[in-house]
Amino acid sequence: MPPIPVDKMTSEQRSVVAKFEAERGTAVLHGPWVPLLRSPELLSLMLDVRSHVRDRSLLGPKLTELAILMAAREWTQQYEWSAHVGAAERAGFQPTVIAAIADGRHPVEMAEDEAVLYDLSVELHRNKSVSDATYDRALGVLGEDGIVEAVAIEGYYALLAMVMNTARTPLPDERTPGLSSFPQ
Repeated sequence: MPPIPVDKMTSEQRSVVAKFEAERGTAVLHGPWVPLLRSPELLSLMLDVRSHVRDRSLLGPKLTELAILMAAREWTQQYEWSAHVGAAERAGFQPTVIAAIADGRHPVEMAEDEAVLYDLSVELHRNKSVSDATYDRALGVLGEDGIVEAVAIEGYYALLAMVMNTARTPLPDERTPGLSSFPQ
């Protein structure tokens, strides 16, 4: 789905682009925002969720970036992965941890909260549920509010991944894919 030229936008689309510009400092849409512009109300709601995830996540920046990488990996979403791998490094993840996630392997060098979130994310994406053992571990480490936050971030970024995978959202020209497909 290509970008919509300004002269072809509806008033609702122009309005949400103005909201995007106020929040992001640019009216140039990229990534998931290009296809989401086809539904201006949905794009607006997604910006609100993004604002929460970026500024008020109960998980903090490091676990939030881990959750985002997990969704990108599970959906093999190249744009999402590329957009967040640097943020994960800045949040404190070592390249070996990021490489293991990219390969679909459980990283060895993880703190307890990171390992719990990793396991919760993998089970949720692959099994469409979470085992009692994983839930109990997550409850002990993240609490109920942290579990809800983690699941919401996984769902939000899975939704963005689905939108971009469906729309065939390309990587920016200077980037190369960071993920290989999982075996089917």
